[in-house]
Amino acid sequence: MSDSFADVIRSRLTVLFSKSRFGQFASVGAVGAIVDNLVLVALVEFTALGPVVAKAISWELGIAVIFTINERWTFATFGESGTRALARRFLRSNVVRFGGFLVTLAVLAALVYGFAVWYVTANVIGIGVGFFVNYVCESLYTWQVHRGGR
Repeated sequence: MSDSFADVIRSRLTVLFSKSRFGQFASVGAVGAIVDNLVLVALVEFTALGPVVAKAISWELGIAVIFTINERWTFATFGESGTRALARRFLRSNVVRFGGFLVTLAVLAALVYGFAVWYVTANVIGIGVGFFVNYVCESLYTWQVHRGGR
């Protein structure tokens, strides 16, 4: 039993350490972070919304962009095809990334309200903290790379 568990862990780690996929995921994440920050700044500066509420809105827009690019590029050969499978992956991606969002939001709130860090800087730091959680969960849960491509 322990050998098969060790094999499962080893196989999951192997797929996570794909340099090309990690690079693609990081590049896509950078695009999403740009969208997130632009929307965040626009909402804070041009509306009555505070940084935390604005972050919730900017996050979902960034996630939609990230999911679309990851679906077409980073994980294009993984997961089932079809509209239903795509909808399930989008839902799973939102659930997975909600954990990353909570990490990002907690970091943003702590830095802005606890340490008077500028909200954009706090957001970038929070995104960095949540990045690795998102990569692992998206790879293994949303696109299930350990099961192989289509």
